[in-house]
Amino acid sequence: MARNTFYNEILTDHNLHPAHKHDLPDANMELEGVNPSCGDDIILKLKVEDGTVVDGAFVGDGCAISQASADMMLDLIIGKSVDEAKRLSDIFLRMIKGHITDEEKEELEEASVLEDISHMPARVKCAVLGWHTMDEMLGEDYEKPED
Repeated sequence: MARNTFYNEILTDHNLHPAHKHDLPDANMELEGVNPSCGDDIILKLKVEDGTVVDGAFVGDGCAISQASADMMLDLIIGKSVDEAKRLSDIFLRMIKGHITDEEKEELEEASVLEDISHMPARVKCAVLGWHTMDEMLGEDYEKPED
Protein backbone atom coordinates (compact mmCIF):
# COMPACT_ATOMS: atom_id res chain seq x y z
CA MET A 1 0.00 0.00 0.00
CA ALA A 2 2.83 2.44 0.83
CA ARG A 3 4.43 1.90 -2.59
CA ASN A 4 1.10 2.64 -4.31
CA THR A 5 0.76 5.90 -2.34
CA PHE A 6 4.35 6.85 -3.23
CA TYR A 7 3.63 6.09 -6.91
CA ASN A 8 0.49 8.25 -6.84
CA GLU A 9 2.28 11.15 -5.12
CA ILE A 10 5.14 11.21 -7.63
CA LEU A 11 2.85 10.77 -10.62
CA THR A 12 0.51 13.52 -9.39
CA ASP A 13 3.37 15.90 -8.63
CA HIS A 14 4.97 15.48 -12.07
CA ASN A 15 1.58 15.83 -13.74
CA LEU A 16 0.42 18.92 -11.84
CA HIS A 17 3.84 20.63 -11.56
CA PRO A 18 5.95 19.45 -14.49
CA ALA A 19 9.37 21.09 -14.43
CA HIS A 20 9.94 20.51 -18.14
CA LYS A 21 6.55 21.16 -19.76
CA HIS A 22 7.21 24.39 -21.62
CA ASP A 23 8.56 25.61 -24.91
CA LEU A 24 12.31 25.47 -25.52
CA PRO A 25 13.02 28.05 -28.24
CA ASP A 26 16.74 27.26 -28.46
CA ALA A 27 16.24 23.50 -28.87
CA ASN A 28 18.26 22.09 -31.74
CA MET A 29 16.35 18.81 -31.88
CA GLU A 30 12.59 18.35 -31.95
CA LEU A 31 10.29 15.43 -32.60
CA GLU A 32 6.59 14.76 -32.16
CA GLY A 33 5.46 11.56 -30.49
CA VAL A 34 1.88 10.36 -30.81
CA ASN A 35 0.01 7.50 -29.20
CA PRO A 36 -2.91 7.00 -31.61
CA SER A 37 -4.66 4.50 -29.34
CA CYS A 38 -5.40 7.15 -26.70
CA GLY A 39 -4.57 10.52 -28.26
CA ASP A 40 -1.46 11.36 -26.23
CA ASP A 41 0.61 13.81 -28.27
CA ILE A 42 3.90 15.37 -27.19
CA ILE A 43 6.56 17.38 -28.92
CA LEU A 44 9.91 16.61 -27.32
CA LYS A 45 12.55 19.34 -27.62
CA LEU A 46 16.19 18.84 -26.74
CA LYS A 47 19.21 21.09 -26.77
CA VAL A 48 22.24 18.90 -27.41
CA GLU A 49 25.74 20.35 -27.39
CA ASP A 50 28.99 18.41 -27.77
CA GLY A 51 27.17 15.10 -27.30
CA THR A 52 25.45 16.18 -24.06
CA VAL A 53 21.75 16.85 -23.44
CA VAL A 54 22.11 20.33 -21.90
CA ASP A 55 18.38 21.13 -21.78
CA GLY A 56 15.05 19.60 -22.66
CA ALA A 57 11.35 20.27 -22.59
CA PHE A 58 8.08 19.00 -23.98
CA VAL A 59 4.73 20.44 -24.96
CA GLY A 60 1.51 18.71 -25.85
CA ASP A 61 -1.41 16.96 -24.27
CA GLY A 62 -1.99 13.55 -22.82
CA CYS A 63 -2.92 11.54 -19.80
CA ALA A 64 -1.23 11.91 -16.43
CA ILE A 65 1.04 8.93 -17.06
CA SER A 66 2.40 10.15 -20.41
CA GLN A 67 2.97 13.67 -19.11
CA ALA A 68 4.58 12.59 -15.84
CA SER A 69 6.76 9.98 -17.55
CA ALA A 70 8.08 12.53 -20.07
CA ASP A 71 8.82 14.96 -17.22
CA MET A 72 10.64 12.28 -15.20
CA MET A 73 12.62 11.27 -18.28
CA LEU A 74 13.82 14.83 -18.79
CA ASP A 75 14.77 15.10 -15.10
CA LEU A 76 16.93 12.05 -15.64
CA ILE A 77 18.62 12.82 -18.98
CA ILE A 78 19.37 16.55 -18.80
CA GLY A 79 23.08 16.90 -18.13
CA LYS A 80 23.83 13.40 -19.41
CA SER A 81 25.63 12.39 -22.58
CA VAL A 82 23.52 11.23 -25.51
CA ASP A 83 24.90 7.71 -25.00
CA GLU A 84 23.93 7.78 -21.31
CA ALA A 85 20.43 9.08 -22.15
CA LYS A 86 20.00 6.20 -24.61
CA ARG A 87 21.29 3.72 -22.00
CA LEU A 88 18.81 5.03 -19.41
CA SER A 89 16.02 4.72 -21.95
CA ASP A 90 17.00 1.12 -22.59
CA ILE A 91 16.84 0.43 -18.85
CA PHE A 92 13.43 2.14 -18.55
CA LEU A 93 11.95 0.18 -21.46
CA ARG A 94 13.34 -3.09 -20.09
CA MET A 95 11.88 -2.20 -16.67
CA ILE A 96 8.43 -1.85 -18.22
CA LYS A 97 8.89 -5.39 -19.56
CA GLY A 98 10.14 -6.64 -16.18
CA HIS A 99 13.73 -7.32 -17.24
CA ILE A 100 16.08 -5.21 -15.09
CA THR A 101 18.24 -5.63 -12.03
CA ASP A 102 17.73 -3.75 -8.76
CA GLU A 103 20.88 -1.75 -9.51
CA GLU A 104 19.51 -0.66 -12.89
CA LYS A 105 16.19 0.24 -11.31
CA GLU A 106 17.98 2.55 -8.86
CA GLU A 107 19.54 4.41 -11.80
CA LEU A 108 16.05 5.40 -12.97
CA GLU A 109 15.43 7.35 -9.76
CA GLU A 110 11.78 8.56 -9.65
CA ALA A 111 11.00 7.03 -13.04
CA SER A 112 11.27 3.62 -11.36
CA VAL A 113 7.83 4.17 -9.77
CA LEU A 114 6.37 3.42 -13.22
CA GLU A 115 7.56 -0.19 -12.97
CA ASP A 116 4.08 -1.49 -12.18
CA ILE A 117 2.68 -0.03 -15.42
CA SER A 118 3.63 -3.38 -16.95
CA HIS A 119 0.58 -4.81 -15.17
CA MET A 120 -1.67 -2.28 -16.96
CA PRO A 121 -1.19 -3.08 -20.66
CA ALA A 122 -3.42 -0.23 -21.83
CA ARG A 123 -1.15 2.27 -20.05
CA VAL A 124 2.23 0.96 -21.23
CA LYS A 125 2.11 3.03 -24.43
CA CYS A 126 1.37 6.11 -22.32
CA ALA A 127 4.39 5.54 -20.08
CA VAL A 128 6.83 4.89 -22.93
CA LEU A 129 5.73 7.67 -25.32
CA GLY A 130 8.37 10.22 -24.29
CA TRP A 131 11.08 7.56 -24.07
CA HIS A 132 10.33 6.16 -27.54
CA THR A 133 10.25 9.70 -28.94
CA MET A 134 13.68 10.40 -27.45
CA ASP A 135 15.01 7.08 -28.75
CA GLU A 136 13.80 7.91 -32.24
CA MET A 137 15.36 11.36 -32.02
CA LEU A 138 18.70 10.07 -30.71
CA GLY A 139 18.56 6.73 -32.50
CA GLU A 140 21.08 5.07 -34.74
CA ASP A 141 20.58 7.79 -37.34
CA TYR A 142 21.50 10.44 -34.72
CA GLU A 143 23.66 13.15 -36.15
CA LYS A 144 25.21 15.68 -33.87
CA PRO A 145 23.28 18.95 -34.32
CA GLU A 146 25.08 21.93 -35.73
CA ASP A 147 25.90 24.37 -32.92
